[in-house]
Amino acid sequence: MHSDQKETILFVDDEESIIDIANTYFSAKGYEVLTANNGREAVGLLAEKHVDCCFTDINMPEMDGLALAEHIHKHDNTIPVIVMTGYPSLDNTIQTLKNGVVDFLVKPVNLHQMELCVQRVLRERQLFIENVMLQKEVAGKAKIEKLNAELVYKVDELNILNRILTDFSNLRESTDVFKQLVEMAVDIVQADAACFYLLNEPTSKPMPIAAAASPWAKKATAGMAASQMSGFGHLLSPSDPKIYHLIQEVLHDDQPFIIATNGGNRRLPRQVLSFMLVPLKIRSKPLGVLMASIYQGDHRFNEKDLYYLDFMSKKASTGIENLALYENIYNNLLSTLYAFVKAIEARDPYTKQHSNRVTLVAISLAKAIGCSDEEQEILNVAGLLHDIGKIGIRDDILLKPGRLDEEEYRIIQQHPVIGYEIMGHLGLWTREKQIVRCHHERFDGKGYPDRLAGDQIPLLGRILSVADVYDAIASDRAYRGRMPESKILEIMYGGAGTQFDPDIIDVFRGLYESGELGRAIGGEQEASSNV
Repeated sequence: MHSDQKETILFVDDEESIIDIANTYFSAKGYEVLTANNGREAVGLLAEKHVDCCFTDINMPEMDGLALAEHIHKHDNTIPVIVMTGYPSLDNTIQTLKNGVVDFLVKPVNLHQMELCVQRVLRERQLFIENVMLQKEVAGKAKIEKLNAELVYKVDELNILNRILTDFSNLRESTDVFKQLVEMAVDIVQADAACFYLLNEPTSKPMPIAAAASPWAKKATAGMAASQMSGFGHLLSPSDPKIYHLIQEVLHDDQPFIIATNGGNRRLPRQVLSFMLVPLKIRSKPLGVLMASIYQGDHRFNEKDLYYLDFMSKKASTGIENLALYENIYNNLLSTLYAFVKAIEARDPYTKQHSNRVTLVAISLAKAIGCSDEEQEILNVAGLLHDIGKIGIRDDILLKPGRLDEEEYRIIQQHPVIGYEIMGHLGLWTREKQIVRCHHERFDGKGYPDRLAGDQIPLLGRILSVADVYDAIASDRAYRGRMPESKILEIMYGGAGTQFDPDIIDVFRGLYESGELGRAIGGEQEASSNV
């Protein structure tokens, strides 16, 4: 390929805005750009056009990005595929690695970042192609085997870097980042022990907050008392003054550090055979240092291991910064939406704290049913926001003291759809917004807005429906007072199989009769009264 001729990039995404922006940007950079709205269209283009690189979304109609990546990998494994997604998951990440994906970008993706990614993968592709072509030209078997070994090494290196990139991109807590960092250090550089030290500025003494050890090291220290670990204690929680001195030195110099072989080096404890330290910074400020050590065997660290350890540290730093940014945006969005809910409750004093009580009842039901922590968190968001769509309902309908007429009832039935659309515009809470949409569906299919029935209604939606109706009939409303206890139970138990999922009503009955629901709601009301 001539130096003045740019490569061809294929962008595959069902979001027209992303396709248009990428087309405009990379065309202006001189690349030839091809676009497709899904994997099926992309396969057709690949059959007709030469493509050097492919960016693809995961979730698309007709043929998703994972299937497209598999197709490309099978038909031309020299074409690098970069996956872009707004909803990263561990399952997707593992699947992309199996399909030969070379990079994994989380939306929204910076265009400059995309260009750097293109330049990198195309350089690697050119190297790969040149090696393949060179193999064909080499006559001797020995030289071919050597080139193969070099290629395998480069592929292994790329896989390791790709693993580091993808593993850190899916973490959701800072503590998970540090845990992943030390465990990956033990695995990738074959360390016996790894530890991350957090820099504690007030005392200037780094503090170990995450540690990992190889199976041999864990077995060697199992059952040892603290007094027995004076010579072995570095394996899991390094505390030797010499190591602390080296940590301080690395933090001061801000450079990775390695002692490949401890041949009587007085700077290391004698038990440590090989040793590495790399600093970790957040926004150019030191946060801590990652340590890796070897205590037995013939393996010793080399410069490649130090490079991997430093690369891990940098990706961990980026991961922590992204998590902090994501958490800030997420909390700001939640605060805004909760303010809408409070505004609705301020319009209708009879529904004050309704969303909180519904959420408490729903989570109590979910726990009793055996829902996961993730499902309970989804219910927490969906429960608090389930009536947010009422912000779009006129006061004369929302606060009407009498029965609604047919047209008014049709309008009030729109509030789940309005709430669904409000949450959808934010690009978050895919499952949560679906629960908000279906919280007025009925088990017999006579609910609204979509007339879903039975298992068509998500489990969490069926749970929220029970919680919502219970609080509605057990509270004072604009058009009636709180129903008698006998009437409340008659409606709830009598609705099993028609309005409600009978299995959830069975759980509701158990919680109600044990007093668990009353205690949950009573605790919330008491807390609210003390604010």
